[in-house]
Amino acid sequence: MPTRNSNSASPAELESTDAPSQALRVAVLADSDTRWKWGALTARRLTSGGGRAGAPRAEISGLLLRGRATPTPRQLAEVGDVGIDTGLVREVTAVEFLHTVRDEGYDLVVLALVGGAVQAMLHGLAALRTGPRPVVVTGYVGVVYEKLADGLLLRHGADVVLANSRHDAERFRAVYEGVGADASAVTEAALPFLGGAPHRPEPGRDTVVFAAQPSVPASRADRTYLLRRLVEHARLHPKREVLLKLRSKPGEHTTHIEELPYQRLAERLPGGLPPNFHLVYGHMGEVLDRTDLLVTVSSTAALESLHRRIPTAVLTDLGVRETLGNHHFIGSGLLTSWDHLDGGAHPEPDETWLSGQGVAAHGSYDTAYDTARARVAALLGQDRLPDLAPYYTPATAPGYLPGILARHHLAPDGHPLPGAAAPTGTGRVRGAVREAVRDAARGAYRHGVQRVAPVIRRMGEL
Repeated sequence: MPTRNSNSASPAELESTDAPSQALRVAVLADSDTRWKWGALTARRLTSGGGRAGAPRAEISGLLLRGRATPTPRQLAEVGDVGIDTGLVREVTAVEFLHTVRDEGYDLVVLALVGGAVQAMLHGLAALRTGPRPVVVTGYVGVVYEKLADGLLLRHGADVVLANSRHDAERFRAVYEGVGADASAVTEAALPFLGGAPHRPEPGRDTVVFAAQPSVPASRADRTYLLRRLVEHARLHPKREVLLKLRSKPGEHTTHIEELPYQRLAERLPGGLPPNFHLVYGHMGEVLDRTDLLVTVSSTAALESLHRRIPTAVLTDLGVRETLGNHHFIGSGLLTSWDHLDGGAHPEPDETWLSGQGVAAHGSYDTAYDTARARVAALLGQDRLPDLAPYYTPATAPGYLPGILARHHLAPDGHPLPGAAAPTGTGRVRGAVREAVRDAARGAYRHGVQRVAPVIRRMGEL
C-alpha cells in the first residue's frame, strides 16, 4: 500500500539502502470505548495489505477526543487486543487533533466519532490547507437504526464512508443520491470486530448471556422488567448459568449515556439474585466463547454472536419499535420473547437476511475489506487529493453547521475560534492542574446524569 507523506520515515531510514519500506502513518481518533474498538480495528484491517507480500507496515497512533464518553483505562483494556499499546493512547481536544494532523503528516486518518464530531473534523481538516492532506475514513460502529439521514450527512465529505453490510451500503447511497450529494465514498465492508471460533456446545455447559445496552431501553420500568425476567429465567433453570453482560461500571460512560445502570437496579430487586445469576464485564468476544444463547434487545453483540453461529434471540417483550432498534431485525427470524425462551425455544436465523447484514459466517469475512482496502490504496497513490467537500457548508446549512462546529471550538469556516488553540510550554504542574480540573468536571457531569437528573425527572412526574 503506497504512502503519501515524505515525512513518514526518518532521514536515516530514507538514506539507508537496506532500510525497510516507508511506514504508513495512521491516526485513529475516537470518542468512546466502542468507537475506539471500531476505529482501531478498522485501521488494522485497512492497512493489513490483505496478506500481500511487501505491503508497508503501518504505524497507528491512538487519539481520544476529550468529552463526556472518553474511555477510562479500564474500558480501553476491556476492549481487547486492537494492536495498539493503550499506554501510548492520548487524549486531545478537537483543535489539538487538528494541530497534530498538521504537524505529524499522517497518510490516513480514521474518524471513529459521533456524526457531529466527524463533520467538525472534516471542516477543520479542510481548513488546514498545509501540504498533502491525509485520506479520511469514517463509518458506523454497529447497527444503524436511528438518525440515518442526519448521521450520514454529517459524515459526508470523508474519502471513504464504510458500510458494515450490503444492506447499509444500499441505504447510504440512497440517502446521498436523494439529496444530490456524491455517493462514491460509500464502500461496503463489515464490522471489523467479528471473529472468534464457531460455536461448539460443550457437555455440561448451558450459558445464557443477556447483552445489556446503556440507553436501550431508557425507562426505569422497562429496564427493571428486563432484569426481572432475566432473573426469573435463572430461577426457572437452576442448572443454567445466566449472565448479565454489562458495558460499563457506574460512573463510566460509553457511546451512549446510561442513566440507570443495571447494577443499581439489581441491588434493589426484591428477593435478591439466584446463585446461577452473575454480572459480568470484560471483552465481549471472551464472553461469547462460553455462550450458548445470546439474548438482547438490539445490541450489535447479536451480530457478533450470529457470526459465530451462536443461538441468538432478539426480544419483543417491549414491542418491536424504532426507538428500541429491534425493528432492524425484522425478517431475521430472531424475534422472540422471554415467555418463549423460558419454554426452551431457540430462534433460527434467516440465511437470506444474514447474508445482507455482513454476518459472514461461511468464510467470506476474510475478503470483506478487500474493496475498502483497494479504495484506500488508490487514494494514497494519488499525487494530490481533492479538497474535502462536505455536503454541509455555511451556504447549504447556515442554521445548523455553525453550531456543530462551535461545539468543537471551530468557526464556521473550520478554523479554530480565538482562544481555542492549545497552549504550549505550560509545564508539568499546569498540565497536571488542567487534567485534574477536567477529571473533576467529568465526574460532576456523570454524577449529574446518573444521580441528579433521574431524581429531577421523578419529581416532575409527581
